[in-house]
Amino acid sequence: TFSDGKLYTRSKKRGNVNEILATLVQHGAPEDILVDAHPHIGTNKLPNVVTAIRETILENGGEIHFNTKLTDIIIKNNQVEGVVNNGSDEILADNVILATGHSARDIFYLLNDKGIAIESKPFALGVRVEHPQHLIDSIQYHCNIKDERSEHLPPASYKLVQQVKQRGVFSFCMCPGGIIAPCATAPGEIVTNGWSPSKRNNPYANSGIVVTVEEEDLEPYKQHGALAGLKFQADIEHNAFIAAGNKGDKGQFAPAQRLIDFTKGITSTDLPECSYVPGIVSAPLHKILPRAITRRLQEGFTLFGNKMRGYLTNDAVIVGVESRTSSPVKIPRDRETLQHPDIKGLYPCGEGAGYAGGIVSAAIDGQKCAEAIVSLKKP
Repeated sequence: TFSDGKLYTRSKKRGNVNEILATLVQHGAPEDILVDAHPHIGTNKLPNVVTAIRETILENGGEIHFNTKLTDIIIKNNQVEGVVNNGSDEILADNVILATGHSARDIFYLLNDKGIAIESKPFALGVRVEHPQHLIDSIQYHCNIKDERSEHLPPASYKLVQQVKQRGVFSFCMCPGGIIAPCATAPGEIVTNGWSPSKRNNPYANSGIVVTVEEEDLEPYKQHGALAGLKFQADIEHNAFIAAGNKGDKGQFAPAQRLIDFTKGITSTDLPECSYVPGIVSAPLHKILPRAITRRLQEGFTLFGNKMRGYLTNDAVIVGVESRTSSPVKIPRDRETLQHPDIKGLYPCGEGAGYAGGIVSAAIDGQKCAEAIVSLKKP
């Protein structure tokens, strides 16, 4: 629902990338993704692609269950026997591919409560930063900021990375001509993400700027075991919700700060226009985020300003929080069989299990899990 439709993958070793791209084109994605260096579908086009994929599943005998929540996994003698939906509806099966995505916290809690092994894993957390697109264009294309970008040039993007105090500070999911979107998955939290329409023709450019979360950050949460990162993540999202003045469980105002103000630790007296539709509220993000994250972001933004002259400006606004870069939990599996090492027939899969980092890698991992099950059924 919240995806930008970027189809980048850093590793060609995962599987057949071209096969995934061809499947998306078959279901309505633009043919350009087969040849573009940085293929992109666009959030506006994704719903029709997903609908077409669903129709293909149905035509080939699959079933889609809407208004359905997995509430339990049936396991006997360390063997999967099916799942329970909506608290009582049993579906029996010898094999279950668990591909819930990186924000299905209830599944992590379910596995933990059932004593099924899960692990804490590294992730990253930070903010969304938004600049006027024409400013990024002027920096990247080395032209006058007042000049219009040539119609033959796409909206400029950027990719930034910096080591700050032995941690990575880096751009994530950069969206030229895009918007910042609310992406909370539960009441009482603020989560942001970015996306672009296929034409990337909005007047703003945004990107996640995030810091690697290390084990030392999770020390106050060690009593939560493998769920320490998840609890850390959830607390920051709730703090952002409160800081923006949202009440009870309602509201999606996001805390925001001008960029230079953030680097100097100053609460902004006013804010520039922003693409975030629910609205932004001036708040001290330098205090809302953990100190270790804040200090590295402040130094990182300053260093990014040295790399891209004009990037560090109070015409840019940061919006909190960008916290769902990847799952803070990993579900282990055997490298050969792809099954959970303790539960036969349970196949952790995709981003939620910690084995993918985007549309293409998740699709490849899904194929691998399905093929592993098929290979077991062959004589």
